[in-house]
Amino acid sequence: MTDRLDMTLMYAMHSALRRELEYIARITAGTDDDPRRILASAAGWATFKKALHVHHSTEDDALWPVMRQARAGRPDDLALLAAMEAEHAAIDPLIEAIDAALADRDTGPGQLGDRTDALAAALRGHLKHEEDQALPLIQATVTPQQWQHFGAVHGSRTGPDAPQLIPWLLDGADDQTAAAMMALLPEPVRAAYRDQWQPAYAATDRWSATA
Repeated sequence: MTDRLDMTLMYAMHSALRRELEYIARITAGTDDDPRRILASAAGWATFKKALHVHHSTEDDALWPVMRQARAGRPDDLALLAAMEAEHAAIDPLIEAIDAALADRDTGPGQLGDRTDALAAALRGHLKHEEDQALPLIQATVTPQQWQHFGAVHGSRTGPDAPQLIPWLLDGADDQTAAAMMALLPEPVRAAYRDQWQPAYAATDRWSATA
């Protein structure tokens, strides 16, 4: 049976987040320079946080509530949705702890590594949990109109950051994923991506120190 809903955005976002976690791990494991200085000033860290916030806040506001209403009276499904929200809420303090470490001169690189490891474990666990259990529930629950609304809210929250976040999302994506994502965008946006945004993104070293 063909899935009713196109999950390309979900899987592309999850893939991008996992990719960025690998960059963060390599930086914090490095010994040639202070990883705190690199991570604090790298454009990639700011972009990662922004993309994660857009994605999770849109799920919390435009996806889980409509599913909770549709699955009322089904305790197992409601427990899964509560778990999704709780996992989101648990990730925010981990990011805040990393930012606090980056701002604290007395926090050693090893401590930063522990905090980024905790973030990676929590986020990877959440992404797998969502893919294994929540995405099938979305397919069984959410109407095409509700799914379209979720995508529209996601796009509106990307907003002025689209020149950075769209190339970021498609970095390393296979041809099928890139084509599916491009098909969701109006032609002026596709042209801007092709002619301006992607070349500018490709020319930027997002994970090197800028200061």
